[in-house]
Amino acid sequence: MQIYSKLIAKLLDISEKQVEKTVELLDGGDTIPFISRYRKEVTGALNELQIDEIKRKYEKLKEIAHRKETVLKSIEEQGKLTPELADRINSTWDSVELEDIYLPYKPKRQTRAEIARKRGLEPLAKIIMMQNGRGSILAQAGRFVNGEVKNTDEALQGARDIIAEWINETEAARNAVRGVFRREAKISSKVVKGKESEAAKYRDYFDFSEPLAKCSSHRLLAMRRGETEGFLRINISPDDEICIDRLNRRYLKSDGESAEQIETAVKDSYKRLLKPSIETEFAAASKEKADEQAIRVFAENLRQLLLAPPLGQKRVLGIDPGFRTGCKVVCLDEQGNLLHNETVYPHPPQNDRLKAGTKIVNLVESYNIEAIAIGNGTAGRETDNFISNLRYSKKIQVFSVSEDGASVYSASKTARDEFPDYDVTVRGAVSIGRRLIDPLSELVKIEPKSIGVGQYQHDVNQTELKNALDRTVENCVNMVGVNLNTASVHLLMYVSGLGAALAKNIVDYRAKNGAFKSRAELLKVPRLGEKAFEQSAGFLRIPNSENPLDNSAVHPESYHIVETMAKNLNCSVDELIRNDELKKKIDLQKYVTVKTGIPTLTDIMSELYKPGRDPRQNIKVFEFDSNVKTIADLREGQILPGMITNITNFGCFVDLGIKEKGLVHISNIADGYISDPSTAVSLHQHVTVKVLNIDVERKRIQLSMRV
Repeated sequence: MQIYSKLIAKLLDISEKQVEKTVELLDGGDTIPFISRYRKEVTGALNELQIDEIKRKYEKLKEIAHRKETVLKSIEEQGKLTPELADRINSTWDSVELEDIYLPYKPKRQTRAEIARKRGLEPLAKIIMMQNGRGSILAQAGRFVNGEVKNTDEALQGARDIIAEWINETEAARNAVRGVFRREAKISSKVVKGKESEAAKYRDYFDFSEPLAKCSSHRLLAMRRGETEGFLRINISPDDEICIDRLNRRYLKSDGESAEQIETAVKDSYKRLLKPSIETEFAAASKEKADEQAIRVFAENLRQLLLAPPLGQKRVLGIDPGFRTGCKVVCLDEQGNLLHNETVYPHPPQNDRLKAGTKIVNLVESYNIEAIAIGNGTAGRETDNFISNLRYSKKIQVFSVSEDGASVYSASKTARDEFPDYDVTVRGAVSIGRRLIDPLSELVKIEPKSIGVGQYQHDVNQTELKNALDRTVENCVNMVGVNLNTASVHLLMYVSGLGAALAKNIVDYRAKNGAFKSRAELLKVPRLGEKAFEQSAGFLRIPNSENPLDNSAVHPESYHIVETMAKNLNCSVDELIRNDELKKKIDLQKYVTVKTGIPTLTDIMSELYKPGRDPRQNIKVFEFDSNVKTIADLREGQILPGMITNITNFGCFVDLGIKEKGLVHISNIADGYISDPSTAVSLHQHVTVKVLNIDVERKRIQLSMRV
């Protein structure tokens, strides 16, 4: 444990004690949201990202430790484990170095070198490697000609095969080649002959080459996708002559026959063994790095999407637009429950605008609708224009809502269980309406990959992607907090310490016994014990509880502190929350204990000032340019309003209110240089852009925010 803490502390530039205490909490079953929020004194106020990094590094080191045990056992069983070798293995925590140490002892398939050894040619290989210049190598090789070795050429070939394997298994040789790869390797791609037309979308990579170290993640993932689909051939290679020269300088000690044999073996070792092995290594490392960057971008986009401003608990009319099949209309109450649904046909071919308009106005009146949510897919702009031009008896806000993933939800088991008597179109309209009321509560029902804010999400490591996205959802849910009496199973399952089984038990208990009256009542839920209560209670809210702290982020374990504060001020907890003047009289130092320090007390005071506050921003209505309805309406130089819908590491995509999204390249986001678009823009940000170029054939639009 101590070695883990030391290594992680050095990697993350934090103290060993912080790492040690954090790992103890993680091993004890505490979740990352719980630790970051309620154990600041223990960890030294580490945030969620730091705790997550500690967890990942800790798990990686445990994997290496397990691998070392396997390596040691394997070498020991061969009878080749010396104290020095054991020390080397035990002291390394670099997985590449560990595999290099193990390589000479690794059980092998029938290699050329192994065949040569069985033919008794290893002594000849050792003679050649000595390069002592005594006697003819041909004469020496002649001594090894026998029934299995037919002539001196075969003897020398076998000896060279053994030497090539020795070179390949030498750490110094491998590191020499790695060094050249690291500094000079280029990644190149060529189109597969005869597939030029099929591979049109990869035309930028038909004859492409650049230094591997400078290849961005999106280019590398694009090439790898093209390779997977059979359109491109990818190669990673340094200057072969430099690598071979490096190896020759290491192994050639003199001129003569031995040197000639070694030089030939070096070349063979490099081309047949070393280069393919190191190329595979660098291909995997570069892919892993590209995956990490793409996953980071996806996770950040997802975070921003989940934390998008909610309209709040208002009655909403949701519309899933369509032309021929009509617009599916649903009326939802403040909690998103379905009250009514039907279909109207304001667009071609029916064009029944009068009847549709009358119906919408009547529904707004009958169900006391306060806002209208319109899906931004097919017929979205036309429906928005139609709805906005109707006359209502009161002010109605109209919002364009992203449809990404709505069809996935509407066809899912979750949607079928929720609305067994309705078809997918009604479920889709409900999802659109609910996304306006509370994006987070609705989007957690959809697999994150289907939400449409990723970059090559199907090409990256799927396990790592899922873990990262699940962590992001968990962090967002716990950051916002969850209403215990209205939350769905899908929302509750992301609450710290719960999971799917306990989330279902909570909903079942609520259905049987009615709304929770206090957080303490959670302990009556089947299988929800003290640990789950400790981990989850602070993130669950009960708006109308008798104890006002139940609707705050103050943890039940700290209720006694607030009660003591109120008692010292001769008031109730409720009065303390409502009266800012009373709160100003509190001296936090008086409440510091061994377990509770200033960080926790500061958090408690923040909650008392704004109990149960929602960290998300307020929602704003956005309007597209009414003159732009298709890509054909665009002109170079146009200045248009837009909304950012996706952020990548090469730029951001902007919705202009038409089917095609426009790309703002990273170089056109800001006046000055930026290395990461996410530092300058955010998802759903309202922006003004200039049209730079329109490629109607490829359906590509280039934009600039440097207006």
